[in-house]
Amino acid sequence: MTILYFAWIRERVGISEETVSPPGNVTTIAQLIDWLAARSPGHAAAFKDRARVKAAKDQEHVPHDSSFLGAKEVAFFPPVTGG
Repeated sequence: MTILYFAWIRERVGISEETVSPPGNVTTIAQLIDWLAARSPGHAAAFKDRARVKAAKDQEHVPHDSSFLGAKEVAFFPPVTGG
């Protein structure tokens, strides 16, 4: 599965995308965030304030309690603001 990172999340992780294979007990976006946060200090910094992190599964916005099973891509990005 491909993970995409945007804006300040990308800056903190240090990459714009990566291919991962989470363990079978990781099935929701929230669990994926927990698993990713443990991968490196950059990941931990990016996901420190999880309330500020939005997610999309295969380009559709989803809440953190959603399953990502079957997804080809999960993206993480900050809230979008207008102005």
